[in-house]
Amino acid sequence: MIRGDHPELGVSQQCRLVKLSRSAFYYMPVGIDAKTLALMKAIDRVFTKYPFFGSRQIAAYLRRDGIVAGRHRVRRLMAKMGLEAIYKRPKTSQPHPRHLDLSRFRAAPSARLSHFSFECDGAFPAQC
Repeated sequence: MIRGDHPELGVSQQCRLVKLSRSAFYYMPVGIDAKTLALMKAIDRVFTKYPFFGSRQIAAYLRRDGIVAGRHRVRRLMAKMGLEAIYKRPKTSQPHPRHLDLSRFRAAPSARLSHFSFECDGAFPAQC
């Protein structure tokens, strides 16, 4: 697509034509080193045992095992591996909105209570 040895167009002009930054053209990805890979394996081992642990608890657990890694690094690696703690999400006890819609049911005939007499039995005089 972009050639560095083009006879008429320079790299800057070619990148501008395809709307690509020059830094993206020259970027060379860096692989994962052995220490990070070992840390990722340790995080995966802990997460498999305790899937409800978040990044803070995993970092503390690893620290007890002698592996020193900050919470933010653990969080970044968990996100890279696609790991997310299992916990109760907000609004899980609210019913589905369709279940609240009662207009789809016909209204039942209401009972007429106007002919009954309610006498106060003295238990709750404020309601008499």
